[in-house]
Amino acid sequence: MRPWGGIDGVRGVGGRPGSPPARRRWGALLLLALLPALARAAEPSTAERLPSEPLVVDLAAENRQIGTPGGDIVTLVAKPRDIRYISAYSYTRLVGYDAKLTLRPDLLAGFESEDDKIFTFTLRAGHRWSDGQPFTAEDFRYWWEDVALNKELSPSGPPEFMMVDGQLPRFEVLDPLRVRFTWDKPNPRFLPELASPRDPFIYRPAHYLKQFHAKYAPKKELDAAVKQQKVKSWATLHNRLDAMFEQTNPDLPTLQPWRVTNTAPAARFVFVRNPYYHRVDAQGQQLPYIDRVLMDVAAGGLFAAKANAGEADLLFRGLTMEDIPILREGERAKHYRTHLWPSARGSEIALYPNLTAADPVWRKLNRDVRFRRALSLAIDRRTLNNALLFGLGTEGNDTVVEGSPLYKPEYRTLYAGYDPDEASRLLDAMGLTQRNGAGIRLMPDGRELEIVVETDGESTMLTDGLTLIAEFWREVGVKLFVKPQDRTVLRNRAYAGLTTMVAAQGLDLAIPTAEMPPDELAPVHQDTYAWPKWGQYAETKGKEGEPVDIPEAKALVDLNAQWMATGDAAVQARIWAEMLKNRAENQWVIGTVAGALQPVVAKTRLVNLPDKATYSWKPTAMIGVYRMDEFFWGPDRKEAAR
Repeated sequence: MRPWGGIDGVRGVGGRPGSPPARRRWGALLLLALLPALARAAEPSTAERLPSEPLVVDLAAENRQIGTPGGDIVTLVAKPRDIRYISAYSYTRLVGYDAKLTLRPDLLAGFESEDDKIFTFTLRAGHRWSDGQPFTAEDFRYWWEDVALNKELSPSGPPEFMMVDGQLPRFEVLDPLRVRFTWDKPNPRFLPELASPRDPFIYRPAHYLKQFHAKYAPKKELDAAVKQQKVKSWATLHNRLDAMFEQTNPDLPTLQPWRVTNTAPAARFVFVRNPYYHRVDAQGQQLPYIDRVLMDVAAGGLFAAKANAGEADLLFRGLTMEDIPILREGERAKHYRTHLWPSARGSEIALYPNLTAADPVWRKLNRDVRFRRALSLAIDRRTLNNALLFGLGTEGNDTVVEGSPLYKPEYRTLYAGYDPDEASRLLDAMGLTQRNGAGIRLMPDGRELEIVVETDGESTMLTDGLTLIAEFWREVGVKLFVKPQDRTVLRNRAYAGLTTMVAAQGLDLAIPTAEMPPDELAPVHQDTYAWPKWGQYAETKGKEGEPVDIPEAKALVDLNAQWMATGDAAVQARIWAEMLKNRAENQWVIGTVAGALQPVVAKTRLVNLPDKATYSWKPTAMIGVYRMDEFFWGPDRKEAAR
């Protein structure tokens, strides 16, 4: 069992060492320390807790060690809602990526895919929810028929990735351990979506949620529960308690390695191990090794300082490259190490000209490829790299990174060199030759060519980078004004066409394989700042927004549709290549520098955390694919010396 604080851990308890109050407090502390071990002892035997065929992890194949069970991991969150990211950290999926980004069955015993049209899932016999109830085909049926297709619970219907050309799949329960989803046309994004950082949870603990569903619960009892919880309807109550991702209902059974035990408001959220978790090591020890994950709420700006003070056992989300110096300072005294993982993001700072801006003059400028290329060529990325990433970054476009099998150097370099003379020539060719007394070009309607670049104001690197870009652009007669604001406000402004340009991070999926959907490259999502109204049109099936009316952008829509309609990996790779080339040529998004290092702070005794690995939201789920359930506490140096 991990030490719970030693002498330092009981300072301030009060009372003389031998006094009754002191003995009671010491006893209480000792009981708290022993609780995880006592809980393990009270559990059924390992054989009773495991499926008949558990997932046996091959730690040796990944150069990892067999672990010792026990102990806690302390991490930090900036606000209570952030506890939901434990679903990404712990990364337990029906099918999930391994560290090599290969899809493998996880919760499932196996899966079969016939031409990406027919998917048959086989569950593990004897697999149980965290409360000990069986995990069966009924949990899939309940989600599909009673949640996803129920208009009161899901007014917008099933998730969009379940639709192919507007058609839903046929769902079948083949037997208690097998289910099948069948589409008439291929649905190649189905499995990648199940492996995504945000689990879509296409199953539910039916035995628990039925007691809050109008189809199953006695009306009198359900009405009483609705009244007691002070909500409007049974559907509102059901959706509140059905918090698979949000982690706000401690009573909701889970299949994840740890389950939450308390709710907000709280300064600390406690997650305890799931006694029925389905993974074991080669010696038959059930995972996770760690008994509890403790998430302490702290101001985001204090994360680096708290890590420096040794107040976190494992911390990554909320840390940036700028924190590395202060993190390095505390390593020896507080017995932790700052691992530096390459970040797989298309660009640390990307500029999104709004092609669907409401202002007609700005719309015309942003839609002119010469304007976008000129702005790109006017950026001195070498200076940005040295100033922001210590010269360690990769300069160029917002595209896939070198670790992706789809990477080509020209995707990164096309129209991304520093050439202010060519930038000026392009702007002149557009007719932007008139300037004011300060040398700033004038727009066709006489206004200064001042680009208001809006940001969410959360990244110092972003604002520092924009300050430098403003200097570069001024050299070619373009003025830049930075406008930070709340992220929700920014998104609403973009959706309404009120933004001229937005600065944000680049591609999320920057280390893709051909089998991963390329939809982030196409104007099919409203939340892409380059074309929010086009994305809105796609998402609402033409009810809102605007249809794509630039041929080169329409080509991206068509290519994305072609990818969605095939299960042929070679065809998918060709489509990715065409879309990435299109992206570079047209500069829909102007990239700058990529390759920031992500600090991952971990106590030196924490074993099986990779020293270096790729860090991304998608597809690695931050640290998710590196299997946090396999981390464990090794002996400290004094114990090892004995």
